[in-house]
Amino acid sequence: MTSKNIRVLVVDDSAVIRAMICDHIAASPGLEVAGTASDGRRAVEVFCSSQPDVVTLDVQMPGMDGLATLDAILAERPVPVVMVSSLTQRGGEITFEALDRGAIEYVAKPVRGADAAEVLGTELVRKIRMVAGTDVRRILEIRRERKQRRSHRAGPTKTPKHIPDACPGQWADKCIAIGISTGGPPALSSLFQTLRPPMPPIVVVQHMPPHFTRPLAWRLDALSALSIAEATRGDVPRPNGVLIAPGGIHLSLRRHGREAKVMFRDGPVVSGHKPSIDVMMKSVAELFPGGCLGIIMTGMGRDGADGCRAIREAGGYVLGQDEASSDVYGMNKVAYVEGNVDQQFALRDAATIITRQVKRLWAPVGGAIL
Repeated sequence: MTSKNIRVLVVDDSAVIRAMICDHIAASPGLEVAGTASDGRRAVEVFCSSQPDVVTLDVQMPGMDGLATLDAILAERPVPVVMVSSLTQRGGEITFEALDRGAIEYVAKPVRGADAAEVLGTELVRKIRMVAGTDVRRILEIRRERKQRRSHRAGPTKTPKHIPDACPGQWADKCIAIGISTGGPPALSSLFQTLRPPMPPIVVVQHMPPHFTRPLAWRLDALSALSIAEATRGDVPRPNGVLIAPGGIHLSLRRHGREAKVMFRDGPVVSGHKPSIDVMMKSVAELFPGGCLGIIMTGMGRDGADGCRAIREAGGYVLGQDEASSDVYGMNKVAYVEGNVDQQFALRDAATIITRQVKRLWAPVGGAIL
């Protein structure tokens, strides 16, 4: 008995992009085109009549844009939606809003025709397969609960970035390494809105294409008491600071004199991604043996599992997001099942758990340990 094909609705105002996506879907075993639409209103009509399993949705369309179309589709029936975004700052900003509203994944439209096969024929098709069957209703409930918790917090989330009491020397040999993928931007927003100084330097790999990580860093910095920026070559990780790995290139930390500095390298994907969580975490484990707190969060695949192992083998400690609060229990599940997570946590408790572990692991001699 053959398995049922994954039926995909393709929505894009560009006839060229629409045709290319359809061609790649039609050529992929187990996938079929359920319908197409060139604008939001038509997309909702075709969605209701064709009952697709997955929707690919253009971010920027005239009239009823991608966000309004996403809301209308999810109101009809919770279904996995993959946003197809322009590779621009504006496209990134809208994509993050779409992820907050319930989209599951996204890809960036190819800038050059030569990249179309890789982006639309490989990456998009892979993500369609991965999100098919996702319990979108559960994810929407998680997102609603997060939004309600944020709205109930009193006072502004913004506090001074520089904390005079933070002692750089205290954190000279300490680092927090965070790896995250599918469902990451909303989860990072929830985490950094509640995490407070003092904190050792934090480095984050969020699977994301070029040009998207800078708007993500701006978005997170605007709501956080920590200083958050996209990493640049030669940056020195600082206490109460967060560096986001740029999309499309591997980030690692290397020792230069008495300081750790950010290094980049191009090359093939590692563990299916570039930037790779494994690459970053292994470098941090080598540079800060016994002084690294690894955190593996929501995402598909297994990137980060080997990095978590490296951190633990170097004497560090690893936290893993639990299944109930993860959009996708994939990378964090692999790390946990393979025995490379010391403790799991719910996203709503992440800031509390991280703060507690920082104090427990690295409190000064004679200092209070919670």
